[in-house]
Amino acid sequence: MAEFKSPEELVAGAQRAHSAGYRRIDAFTPLPIEGLAEAIGFHRTRLPIVVMMGGIIGGLTGFGMQYYASVIGFPLNIGGKPYNSWPAFIPITFEMTILFAALSTVLGLLALNGLPTPYHPVFNVPEFELASRDRFFLCITVRDPKFDLEETKKFLAGLNPRKVSEIEQ
Repeated sequence: MAEFKSPEELVAGAQRAHSAGYRRIDAFTPLPIEGLAEAIGFHRTRLPIVVMMGGIIGGLTGFGMQYYASVIGFPLNIGGKPYNSWPAFIPITFEMTILFAALSTVLGLLALNGLPTPYHPVFNVPEFELASRDRFFLCITVRDPKFDLEETKKFLAGLNPRKVSEIEQ
């Protein structure tokens, strides 16, 4: 893990690491930095698909519950209307769509971000507590296909950081 003084240095280091072939890169900053996600190679997320599927399942669940209750389980002839009076089902179907989409958003965010993470090896680096104040960190993980401990240390040192730390498991 390399520690940088400024966001510009971090973005430049992340771009060089990505162009050098490292793909399992992570950055830790105290504030959002424009262009950092692109620099570390983060492009797309699957969250919109998760939310869409949650909404579709919610809508079908809401309609299905009402259809079962009105047509199959307890059919009542009210005012001569057909049992499957779908215009009456619209409000509940809409609400179930929103509910399931919102729940799938929350659960999808947690799952896709790997949360909750009560322990992460970067917490073993003493300087890492400054990541929430005024320091910027670039981390290349062991799972990276190009990772070699000595070569990666030399590469990170070549980015001119304040300090290069080895993360202990």
